[in-house]
Amino acid sequence: MKLSNKSKIILLFLGDTAALYTGLFIMLIIRYGISYPQFASSHLPPFTIIFVAWLVIFYIAGLYDLRRLRNNLDFLKILGLALLVNALVAALFFYLIPAFGITPKTNLFVFMAIFACIELYWRRSINGILSSGEAPNKILLVGASKTSTMVEQYIAASPQLGYEIKARLTEEAAHAAPQELAHLIAKFKINLVVVPRNLKNDPKLTNALYNLLGQGVEIHDLVNFYELIVRKVPLAELEEAWFLENMMNHQKFYDQLKAAGEFLAALILGIALLPIELLIALLVKLTSPGPMIYKQVRVGKNDRTFTLYKFRTMKIDAEKNGPQWKAGGAKDPRLTPIGGILVASHLDELPQFLNIIKGELSFVGPRPERPEFVHLLKEKVPYYDIRHLVKPGVTGWAQINYRYGASVEDSYEKLEYDIYYIKNRSIFLDLAIFLKTLKSFFVNPQ
Repeated sequence: MKLSNKSKIILLFLGDTAALYTGLFIMLIIRYGISYPQFASSHLPPFTIIFVAWLVIFYIAGLYDLRRLRNNLDFLKILGLALLVNALVAALFFYLIPAFGITPKTNLFVFMAIFACIELYWRRSINGILSSGEAPNKILLVGASKTSTMVEQYIAASPQLGYEIKARLTEEAAHAAPQELAHLIAKFKINLVVVPRNLKNDPKLTNALYNLLGQGVEIHDLVNFYELIVRKVPLAELEEAWFLENMMNHQKFYDQLKAAGEFLAALILGIALLPIELLIALLVKLTSPGPMIYKQVRVGKNDRTFTLYKFRTMKIDAEKNGPQWKAGGAKDPRLTPIGGILVASHLDELPQFLNIIKGELSFVGPRPERPEFVHLLKEKVPYYDIRHLVKPGVTGWAQINYRYGASVEDSYEKLEYDIYYIKNRSIFLDLAIFLKTLKSFFVNPQ
């Protein structure tokens, strides 16, 4: 199926919408027979509201992320959990908001059964179609670096993205015989060439690549193509010039607008959630000795330190031997009885509204680290300090795409996501991150 990735997502959305309304009308026919039209008018408005919420939940669960659309057990788990959450949302809607005059207990059950069957058949079918057939984007990949190999493996594992590597050429061969590019392109009907950034410094090769533009062949450098499909930046391929091209004076207006909006949002939410915050503070105090609020120094924008506030989730002697990496979220043995629940639900983060109001923290951005770890990571991870170009965040692109990090290697991987965020930050990406932070209810990042 020769569709762009955006067209594929639109197709998935339209198919899900059609499945929802088809399921609704089949349910009405089963329940009311030929009299179903008179009941349709009372069911369409409330179910349409429900369908909008369901589609948002599908998005949060990752069912419009092409990278996850494979007919395997993980996909079935995600779809099943999304359907379960949707059923709970619908039940709460109808029984807590009776304004529509219907409480369709049997109808909702019948509809859920019908829709689940339609949706499962539709999704398994479209996943198979998107993953089969001839890929519309035939690639000539130049280079033999680790990043090039990772791109090849990623594309091979994700045929639904619509890419296929038809030929590879080493950098040495490309330098020695630029005309080989034209030969391979004609032989394999290539329409996309991916080259390492450094090859653009070769005048003969640059000229050969320029001549390909007239043939309708797209040219991507390896860094940008990796970023496009994997949605992070390959740290091993970067140099200082790349940061000068992509990070200088970037998105300053958006950062200022975002700060003003977040100040207002944090103030409103902090006041609205004050009863919950007081209850949590009381539970922390009653279940373990020590302060209710835990204060910790973190590194923020421009390397400035600030005090981060959280509800205390660990025992008071948790760091008697000095700062340590966390042992893995809610499984950390140093957690208090209530601490595990607070960490798993992220309710321990609520006091950070104060950090946002003070302008030290953002809702979305790279997660702030402690000065002791920052000092270590600056020595071990190249360009680590670039993440301090923007305010740190309560949640971020790395948090929703990568498992919990507790090592230098994990920090290296998460930095690739952080740099992607800094380069591409926008209201749309921030909104996507904010919504997808909820995806931990469906599946952990891989």
